[in-house]
Amino acid sequence: MKTVNLHEAKTHLSKLVDAASKGEAFVIAKAGKPLVKVVMLEGHEPKRLGFLEGKAHVPEDFDDMGAVEVEALFAGHGELPSA
Repeated sequence: MKTVNLHEAKTHLSKLVDAASKGEAFVIAKAGKPLVKVVMLEGHEPKRLGFLEGKAHVPEDFDDMGAVEVEALFAGHGELPSA
């Protein structure tokens, strides 16, 4: 666990709090003696990827959707829809 002196904590408080909010606890020391430990509050865990797992569906042909139309446009065999 990271230990920072009081002056460094005052200077970089915002950066240190951001790190603590992501689970990187730290200790603030004065004259080399640990005083306080800063940790993320329970229930304030950062958002994680995958929170929508099972709630959406991506079609198997997602990467190929519209490929024929795109190829035709690049080949000059089609027209873009007017805006």
